[in-house]
Amino acid sequence: MSVATGERSANRGEVRRPSGNWANLFEMSLTSEKLLQAGELVRAAGIDVWLTFIRETAGGSDPVLPLILDGGLTWQSALVVDRSGRRVAIVGNYDADPLRASGDWDEVVPYVQSIREPFLEVLERSCGPNPRIAVNFSESDVKADGLTHGMYLVLLRHLVGTRFEDSLESAEGLVRRLRGVKTPTELVRIRAAIAAGDLIFAEVPTFARVGVSEREVYDQIQRRMRERGLDFAWDESGDPIVNSGPHSMIGHGIPSTGIRLEEGHIFHIDLGVTLEGYSSDIQRCWFVGSEPPADALDGLTAVNAAISAGAEALRPGIAGWRVDEAARTALVERGYPEFLHAFGHQVGRVAHDGGTLLGPRWERYGNTPEGEIVPGEVYTLELGVDVPGRGYLGIEEMAVVTDTGCEFLSVRQLEMPVLSEERR
Repeated sequence: MSVATGERSANRGEVRRPSGNWANLFEMSLTSEKLLQAGELVRAAGIDVWLTFIRETAGGSDPVLPLILDGGLTWQSALVVDRSGRRVAIVGNYDADPLRASGDWDEVVPYVQSIREPFLEVLERSCGPNPRIAVNFSESDVKADGLTHGMYLVLLRHLVGTRFEDSLESAEGLVRRLRGVKTPTELVRIRAAIAAGDLIFAEVPTFARVGVSEREVYDQIQRRMRERGLDFAWDESGDPIVNSGPHSMIGHGIPSTGIRLEEGHIFHIDLGVTLEGYSSDIQRCWFVGSEPPADALDGLTAVNAAISAGAEALRPGIAGWRVDEAARTALVERGYPEFLHAFGHQVGRVAHDGGTLLGPRWERYGNTPEGEIVPGEVYTLELGVDVPGRGYLGIEEMAVVTDTGCEFLSVRQLEMPVLSEERR
């Protein structure tokens, strides 16, 4: 892996201490890790300042904020990382003390009546003669589009009549890298979330039996998540997705109280858990009966062949759409129709974490499939097929990009377990 993600022991998957600017990483907070990374990205982008401009964060805020700030803010606030790596927070006076106490910011500048003057002063000493200020807006990536329209207008007013008036540009590329390239701490937490989800998957055969409804399985899984202090990797109402048989609601469906596991069904779960602020997103399937039939096994083989083809293509420097193309082609060559979604997405703070998409060049995805894959990004590799009369057979794995390819973070499902015992 790259310096930005650290190295792992070949035997135990342990994170080794990185070198260079990351030498003291394990003495840092996760917020400081990401702010250090942000400074490197600002320098690499050739901009003067990366600016996150926000207010009243308790009611919803910029998606990038949890990466660079441990807490919330009330008044108009300007979080600045400049090309030297210096971090400056210009905030309302009542928000200043917690930021100072965190130790994450080199300078905290409080204000009372207006942010304009201290904000412009910080820009003046942070920018060169031809200022470039990157702010968080994007037409394609929701996780890089945190600057609200109202705050954008406020920002423009603050800059009117100054040399910074025409200096704003999109920080989309920077934010994508900051979210996407995982630090060692982030990777440890993602692995832990995957392991927590695997424990729940291992328990599924104890309560998913013939005669049990989709909704009962959903309720059991959510109960176990709450008992273990796990959060949901997407909307709680749809996590997990549970499907049994040919009449189930495929996709982002609602588990049914009327559909029950029956002999001959393919049973499918899509589960995402969040632990210590980082998420997993895994799909698993079972056959309901004593032995998987040939059509189910053929579907399983085709899905795994496509995942393997995509994993083989997943490497630094390649565009996301090419990875999707490799998986899509492998599936179609086995006689199945192409899947109607992207092959994979990035996972981090949440299941759908923005950035480069392993998807086709469809209009609905904007420019996200054109992104270049880099080491340290974590992706899902996912697709499924409909097995006529049996239901949806979907598998989803997770992998991290290395310097030369990718490494699976999940233990791949290569066989079809069975669920056969009647509920008592």
